[in-house]
Amino acid sequence: MSETRTDGELLRAVAADGDRRAFEELYRRHAPWLAARLRGRCADAGVVDDVVQETFLAIWRGKARFREGHSEDAAGWLWRIGSRRLIDALRGDGARGRLRQALARLRHRDEASAEERVLAGVEHGDLAGALVRLSPELRAVLQATVIDGLTTREAAVLLGIPPGTVKTRAMRARKQLREALA
Repeated sequence: MSETRTDGELLRAVAADGDRRAFEELYRRHAPWLAARLRGRCADAGVVDDVVQETFLAIWRGKARFREGHSEDAAGWLWRIGSRRLIDALRGDGARGRLRQALARLRHRDEASAEERVLAGVEHGDLAGALVRLSPELRAVLQATVIDGLTTREAAVLLGIPPGTVKTRAMRARKQLREALA
């Protein structure tokens, strides 16, 4: 009967020797819970599966190295890699697309956007109070689209709702904020 190796021992074997068996054991041990946890943040199973694969490929290729002796355990380290890769996957090509959209809006702009009105309201109103009064669903959409900078499509995947619902909730949230800060 073989001795069960710790996560640290498996990671060292993968990093130092390219030990395929150690890598497979690490994958069997951690991929299921990592996928389950990522599914709590993203409703698209295909994206989650890709992120789990990319996380373990980074370990296999040596792009991600676990440093023992830190307060973080191997599972926490894997979660940090996976969650960052999920954010990257959700954003994808989105940054360039958002920049193009922002530039197009600037060209056709003749009145202040809802965001600008809210920011102006910060000086004259109670933004924190207005945000607290929003429903959790509306706050979640604002978190994803405004604070996290995700596109409507990315926010829809993250929140597990249709893109049209994201747009509707964002519009309702902005309207409620404008009214509260007016």
